Amino acid sequence: MSLEKARAWLGQYGMADRILTFEVSSATVELAAEALHCEPGRIAKTLSFLVNAQVILLVTAGDVRIDNAKYKAQFGTKAKMVRAEDAEQFIGHAVGGVCPFGVKPGIAVYLDVSLQKYPTVYPACGDSHSAIELSCEELERCSGSKAWVDVCKALA
Repeated sequence: MSLEKARAWLGQYGMADRILTFEVSSATVELAAEALHCEPGRIAKTLSFLVNAQVILLVTAGDVRIDNAKYKAQFGTKAKMVRAEDAEQFIGHAVGGVCPFGVKPGIAVYLDVSLQKYPTVYPACGDSHSAIELSCEELERCSGSKAWVDVCKALA
């Protein structure tokens, strides 16, 4: 169902036929990188947070993690992730397929600058067996993002 929501959303941009599906799981950065035969950084992971009781999505490169000080400076609060068991109810996609396409209304999407070091990136498309290859410009347009932010640091 979530894959179909993402497909319908991307169809508005003429990109639904670019969705890739896999026989193997792409639910984690490592599994997606393996399925796509690419470096983990090119996997555009979508993280969900609560900011003032509102869900936001933050799309980052797969090889970074949230920098708590930068996050608090950007959003004015400590980083608090949506619980995995609540993701589908709040966002419309379950963990492993969370993406910025076809989400519930009112969810703000932000893109982290960590993605900009890659010519193309691979966000999921609603389930744990899908992705789409997009340039950062295409991701910005298709996700309806509010802004580019700088809230991450390299993995140690």
